[in-house]
Amino acid sequence: MGLFGKKKENTSCCGASAAPAGTAASGSMKVEVLGSGCARCNQLEANTRAALDQLGIDATIGHVTDFTQIAAYGVMSTPALAIDGKVVSAGQVLTVAQAAELLQKAR
Repeated sequence: MGLFGKKKENTSCCGASAAPAGTAASGSMKVEVLGSGCARCNQLEANTRAALDQLGIDATIGHVTDFTQIAAYGVMSTPALAIDGKVVSAGQVLTVAQAAELLQKAR
């Protein structure tokens, strides 16, 4: 339990977690797929990439597979999608249309 408290302290200090800091400096959106790398997680990543291409959004996309980092986001069910450090979906594989809708809202 101390592990989770430690992560929360790091992310709550002036909102300076690694994800938002990177996006503020570069100006582009940072998208992360959170999951073990299974077929469902990979499908979410593919659908998210397709949505980004459709929308013409310049974004950095990554895949977080470390369960300690995933838990630090507060995610208990994968796959999950985080945009600029904020989890917007968990426990389901989004379609391209669903991912596009979330990406447009985050823009």
